[in-house]
Amino acid sequence: MKTLKQLKFILPLLLLTFVFGCKDSDSDGVSAEAPKISVRLVDAPGDYAAVNVNIVDVMIKMNDNSDSESGWMSLEANGGMVNLLDFTGGFSKVLVDQFQIPAGTLSQMRLVLGDGNNIDIAIDEEGNVENHPLKTPSDQQSGLKMKIDAVLEEGFTYDYVLDFDVEKSIVMAGNSDNIILKPVIYASAEVNSGIIEGTVEPMEALPAMVSVLVDDMGTEETEDDFVISAYTDENGGFALWGVPAGTYEVIATPENESSDYGSASAMDVVVVNGEITTIAEPIVLALKPGSVSGTVSGLAEGINASASILVDDMGDEDASNDVVISVETVEGTFLLEDVPAGTYTLIVSAEGYDDVTIEVTVNPGADTAVGEVALTASA
Repeated sequence: MKTLKQLKFILPLLLLTFVFGCKDSDSDGVSAEAPKISVRLVDAPGDYAAVNVNIVDVMIKMNDNSDSESGWMSLEANGGMVNLLDFTGGFSKVLVDQFQIPAGTLSQMRLVLGDGNNIDIAIDEEGNVENHPLKTPSDQQSGLKMKIDAVLEEGFTYDYVLDFDVEKSIVMAGNSDNIILKPVIYASAEVNSGIIEGTVEPMEALPAMVSVLVDDMGTEETEDDFVISAYTDENGGFALWGVPAGTYEVIATPENESSDYGSASAMDVVVVNGEITTIAEPIVLALKPGSVSGTVSGLAEGINASASILVDDMGDEDASNDVVISVETVEGTFLLEDVPAGTYTLIVSAEGYDDVTIEVTVNPGADTAVGEVALTASA
């Protein structure tokens, strides 16, 4: 009786092995109309010189959301050692190209990494780096599992994007000095997401990081939100992959935090699933504003002065676009903030006193101190 039970168990397994193991034959268990799947790898940028990972395979599990290690199917990925930072700004690596799979529910996907993963960290401004091994926790050595739960139908090709978030995946282990790789990956189907493309200017502000904030669950809770980001290429171009349908603010920020340029954004960018949204106009990064400060002397007790600057907002002769930045003195001092970089005429005035005008040059992110401004009573 025991032998009979074992045969009942073994025979179905042998049948499954035959059905799925004959991939090179015409009767491989996957019909000619079977769905096909493609998988590409992109990277959310991290502040490192290089992050090299050894990709072994991409695997899927059909019609099974359990935690069991059985039932995984290899997609025969085009793997090897890759630098994740090569796949930003619209570049991607094709891991799986139109691989036929059975129709049904794609329950889970897994990116399997091998040994030899390492990271280059810049140690100075001359480009010198230190290379460190990346430790992988034992519970993740078999690959990070991602829930998909998508029905794949015969006759269709499904394109998936794996967004490897480097910044969140690298963990500094404190006292042990180990650097740990704990992959954080977002999986999205292009049919269930879109792509945002565009450019960032000016060239002297590049490279820049471009990003959108995605409300993952459509709720007011922020814990389930995540950011999709990419660096611009050498021409300022960028592409954000796997963005769910919706309306977004696309934010561009110089990679160099000490840059003279600040952030800028494109508002109300609409993403449609399965389509590419191209932002028509470049996102133009503006120079960081500066400030002007000084003190005022010569005033009678109880009288305050004002300091003001006229900013030609559009750079044309239309005065309706101009803005006046003004502030009153506090205990004889003034500080004009958020003044765009440029050269202006500063006017210091008080009732009953002659105005004093001073030409000032405001530098990005810096304060221009004009020192003491002495006012004299009007004749």
